[in-house]
Amino acid sequence: MSASAVYVLDLKGKVLICRNYRGDVDMSEVEHFMPILMEKEEEGTLSPILAHGGVRFMWIKHNNLYLVATSKKNACVSLVFSFLYKVVQVFSEYFKELEEESIRDNFVIIYELLDELMDFGYPQTTDSKILQEYITQEGHKLETGAPRPPATVTNAVSWRSEGIKYRKNEVFLDVIESVNLLVSANGNVLRSEIVGSIKMRVFLSGMPELRLGLNDKVLFDNTGRGKSKSVELEDVKFHQCVRLSRFENDRTISFIPPDGEFELMSYRLNTHVKPLIWIESVIEKHSHSRIEYMIKAKSQFKRRSTANNVEIHIPVPNDADSPKFKTTVGSVKWVPENSEIVWSIKSFPGGKEYLMRAHFGLPSVEAEDKEGKPPISVKFEILPAPNTVKHLTGTTDDKPSGLEFICRSFCGPESCECCCQGSRFCNLGLTEERLEIY
Repeated sequence: MSASAVYVLDLKGKVLICRNYRGDVDMSEVEHFMPILMEKEEEGTLSPILAHGGVRFMWIKHNNLYLVATSKKNACVSLVFSFLYKVVQVFSEYFKELEEESIRDNFVIIYELLDELMDFGYPQTTDSKILQEYITQEGHKLETGAPRPPATVTNAVSWRSEGIKYRKNEVFLDVIESVNLLVSANGNVLRSEIVGSIKMRVFLSGMPELRLGLNDKVLFDNTGRGKSKSVELEDVKFHQCVRLSRFENDRTISFIPPDGEFELMSYRLNTHVKPLIWIESVIEKHSHSRIEYMIKAKSQFKRRSTANNVEIHIPVPNDADSPKFKTTVGSVKWVPENSEIVWSIKSFPGGKEYLMRAHFGLPSVEAEDKEGKPPISVKFEILPAPNTVKHLTGTTDDKPSGLEFICRSFCGPESCECCCQGSRFCNLGLTEERLEIY
């Protein structure tokens, strides 16, 4: 069982648009959603599933909107939440920015999309590329007789249209990895993980079949190869075009790709990561009248690499004022609404060390709060040099003329002394990659 109805609400809980799919839940039940949400939020017990009587509210928040699905039966919660996030993705591709104003400006199109996205409470056509073939932002002419869906909806390969032709066949593949790292005050790594995704831009004619091989740990264990260069991928999620049976058999990612840009897969790596930017801080308070910070940032990666757009967020007391800054590189900005200072460094080469000093006045005298001090966080990007494909074959006359690899890594916001692992092509094996066109 899935959703009975889907609502889009503003921040005050007012219904902007809704669609009743099953008729077994009173549409006025949504009026209880916002009071329950505010009550649970005040109690600190807020959860993604709220209840009123026999009705369950499953909700997500996006910008200044709430997307809410209701159900009276025993619904598959994971399916409902996946559908709500898919609705956000489809609306965003149609309207670029999904917010209250874009909802008000596109009522007609949204109703059409809701009718196609779900039927009688069950997800139906959720691929935005297919939806864009017959739901456009232009006016629709009235047609007599039952409209016929495009052939791609009922095809075995519903995500790709037939008859696509390009003068020049090209495939672009981006590997984007973000590193989340939490380090204690004494320098011990408490938690580290790598969250990655492989995104592709495909401009190929016809119905090409691609095969992508990774040096996954399971593959090497099965083939008896060494484990020194293998990694264990966890929480792997594939695009619907991937043949899962083929992947289970020989760990080869075989697929007929959609046309244009899409995310082929996402994954997570539980691995130990060495901090690439090390932060040391010295904080001195003087008679509760002023406070001084000395922050040292040191890059611990190779000199040939460079970290770009480095931001070091340093928390300061809520009542701090009269800031004074001095730094050897970059700029420092005080953000009083967030009670922090942000040290920005546009380019941070490997093997370098920089220093920043900050001075604040403390007008109010209060007891020192030893609990609840937020950590220092670091965000940055490292762009490695592009790699090439060693093996590229094809049986058709038009083979891709070039492939471009871009890898970007950046930190999450939850780090104390946070690092970014740079190029991880050695982990994914993209320097020995196979991408074959048929």
